Amino acid sequence: MAAHRQDPAVPARRARSAAPATIAEVAAEAGVGKATAARALGNYGAVSPDARARVLAAAEKLRYRPNSLARSMTTGVTQTIGVIVADISNPFFAGVIRGIADALDATQYTAIVLSADEKLAKEKAAVGVLMDKQVDAIILASAALLPDQTEHILEAMSRNIPIVLIDRKVRGLDLDAVVINNREAARDAVRRFVELGHRRIGFVWGPAVRDGARDRAGVLAAAEIRLWSETERLRGYTEALDEAGIPFDPVLVTSCDHNEEATVGAFGAMLALPDPATAVLTTETDALVGTLRAIRDAGLKHPDDISIIGFDDSSWASVMAPPLTMIAQPMLELGRAAARHALARITGDDFDVVVETIPAALVPRASLAPPRAPAGVTAGGGR
Repeated sequence: MAAHRQDPAVPARRARSAAPATIAEVAAEAGVGKATAARALGNYGAVSPDARARVLAAAEKLRYRPNSLARSMTTGVTQTIGVIVADISNPFFAGVIRGIADALDATQYTAIVLSADEKLAKEKAAVGVLMDKQVDAIILASAALLPDQTEHILEAMSRNIPIVLIDRKVRGLDLDAVVINNREAARDAVRRFVELGHRRIGFVWGPAVRDGARDRAGVLAAAEIRLWSETERLRGYTEALDEAGIPFDPVLVTSCDHNEEATVGAFGAMLALPDPATAVLTTETDALVGTLRAIRDAGLKHPDDISIIGFDDSSWASVMAPPLTMIAQPMLELGRAAARHALARITGDDFDVVVETIPAALVPRASLAPPRAPAGVTAGGGR
């Protein structure tokens, strides 16, 4: 019996079909030169409409996928935008990332997302990774507090990589930024408490207050070396107190250092004061959860014993019993705006630095009530 002879052309065809099509093969299929095919596929340079149509048809037929590395070496563009967020597990930053992705969906750009966990060393390493990958721009929620902590950002800028800050500014750097109206949002929250009759209004925020910073000037000075957004919220709180003629009391400014357990202890001590807070504004998720735990541990309830407003609205706040009044940050809008600014810088638009402020919204729910009268005092003030 004669042995079966394999057509030598068949394996070659199979091997070729299993491998990605090359620009040379696309060019041959379209009947154009390799350079013309590269320009048509990379969408740069001059190509006639007829040649472009034939190249695109050939690419589709051969299932051509562009080599992004080769393209970047030719054009200097990788069509990637680096995104560094402070904490990828934080629902706020998850929403921001979704907004960035939504804005990039209509483009040929993709995002490379890294989390710095609010650690400056990790942020610096992440910027280094993105520079090595030659991203076309970086969207950054920076943990840098002072100008002498920004060398990694300056290095990226020296390589002509546009930087767009998101959620917070960085002192000493004049960069595009997309933020919310932190000061106004905090001021409006405190005004709401005042309208209900509260005068002992607590403020639970991220930074730890330094030893000795136990008066208004000291607390504000301590804030100046914290994140810009946190400082703005503290200033809004103090401004609203001034408007209402309520003296600033440093014992009502308690810090959690971005730590839920620290908040439980600190706010628990505030509740144990002879004249405790009857309302509290919390400026981040850890602060809010720690505050709620401290209220529960003290055998109290909101809003019967204390009214609450928190930052960063989320679905769980609406299903609390009672539901929590929150300041809702426009996460998706922040992300979309940051992506738009990054894309505008990539195209080489030469415009002045833009700081876009997107308003936050107070979402009223059932965690607000007038302060409870002290024991033995009637609603009319008599005994």
